[in-house]
Amino acid sequence: MKNPDVLLYEKEAWASGFLRLAGIDEAGRGPLAGPVVAGAVIFDPDYIRKELVPIFGKLTDSKAMSEKWREHFFQTLEVSDSVRIGVGVIEPAEIDEINILRATHKAMGHAAAQVKADFALVDGLPVKGLPCEHQAIVKGDALSISISAASIIAKVTRDRMMVALDAEFPEYGFAKHKGYGTKQHLEALRRHGAIPAHRQSFRPVSELNQDELF
Repeated sequence: MKNPDVLLYEKEAWASGFLRLAGIDEAGRGPLAGPVVAGAVIFDPDYIRKELVPIFGKLTDSKAMSEKWREHFFQTLEVSDSVRIGVGVIEPAEIDEINILRATHKAMGHAAAQVKADFALVDGLPVKGLPCEHQAIVKGDALSISISAASIIAKVTRDRMMVALDAEFPEYGFAKHKGYGTKQHLEALRRHGAIPAHRQSFRPVSELNQDELF
């Protein structure tokens, strides 16, 4: 099977006159704890063609990459003068207040505004409230290099935040499961109850009663 042209959507947007084209993706919609984080990445077109072409085969959906490769690409993007990066973070209390979908869209909007995008390629479904026009692409993190890069920015940023939270609350094991509802995490909730970093509106956190689940 022929590999997709991961610059196809970028080329179409550039040809339409959008020069500040951002890829946007999120990390952390499903966990029971921690923020939802969105990343936005704008590449200089020449940088993509000249510098990233040799590694197209490895730059893909961040969830499908090893932690080592995610960190490698994150650092490569972070230090490049030809890359603009934006990050949006919505904390658990606000997630509980406005719901996870709205929180995700708000984080994406913040990230897009930081890079002053005039057009965006977004992973998944259309997003309400973005400060620019956008095109939603299902499985876009594997089809667009800009979205792939944004997924890396979002995931590595969030993972680092969860590791920092683990240092403050080691009994929950956040560094290992990053807030997802693993067996270890659920057992910690049973023993210690929820903390402000938990999403109080998410089951089974919302079902906690005197430090017990269910």
